Amino acid sequence: MIIWNPWHGCRKISEGCEHCYMYFLDGKRGIDTSQVVRTQNFNLPLQRDRNGNFKLQSGMQVYVGLSTDFFVEEADGWRQEAWKMMSQRSDIAFLLLTKRAHRILGALPPDWGEGYDNVMLSVTCENQRRADERLPLLLEVPAKHKGFMAAPFIGAIDAERYLATGQIENVLCGGENYDGARPCHYEWVKSLSEQCSRHDVTFNFIETGTVFVKNQRVYRIPSKHVQSRQAYKSGLSHYNGKPKFELKMPQGVLFNAGGYVPFFRDDCATCGSRMTCNGCSNCGNCGK
Repeated sequence: MIIWNPWHGCRKISEGCEHCYMYFLDGKRGIDTSQVVRTQNFNLPLQRDRNGNFKLQSGMQVYVGLSTDFFVEEADGWRQEAWKMMSQRSDIAFLLLTKRAHRILGALPPDWGEGYDNVMLSVTCENQRRADERLPLLLEVPAKHKGFMAAPFIGAIDAERYLATGQIENVLCGGENYDGARPCHYEWVKSLSEQCSRHDVTFNFIETGTVFVKNQRVYRIPSKHVQSRQAYKSGLSHYNGKPKFELKMPQGVLFNAGGYVPFFRDDCATCGSRMTCNGCSNCGNCGK
């Protein structure tokens, strides 16, 4: 999975944030996650290697802001520049996640129109309350691509009426991790998978979380690798071919063959995220 964090840090705004994984990981490093700071990789989409080539290759799918919330208030002064880079790199698909659905409309760039062809807007919905709060707001936003993520999945979600609009292209879900992880129930995942299937929406169950409940039996799964493999083995994920981004080279020519080729390791075959991951960047940092 390729990630761009233009800024780091966030403030908790709902029950899904209670055991935030970034707060947990930052706490181990002595970092105050509530302080939002611009990162050294702020301009990653425009960075080039020693040969003058973009580090992010044409055709990549890049997840934006997984160590923050793209629409967090403290980043208002930087966001327009980030939008500009996404517009300039029209040969890359950018996938944005936010819990601040109420801020999306007021934080779009001036040239947004009906949306950028290479950007997907997604909201995270941890339970029914937040789905009913955030999904209607997302549906009001003009965008070429929309989705949502049920994570951390801490309560059943009936999303039928939102999926029936035809605006939602994909749904991801996963359980909670680290200290104080709340249980994710198999029945919730199965129900959401079936709802997406009825409306021909891609569904990806990426991980069980640390505490997973099936048939009233509680499973404790601390290993994220095992969580991902169990999600894959559940057979609940299904792909309908969407989203399909219309990527263009920066000069306006339609993107075609010759760009990024996803790299997958042997154990990627049974990874819960394989379907929507777009591969490993194979940077070598993990030592494998």
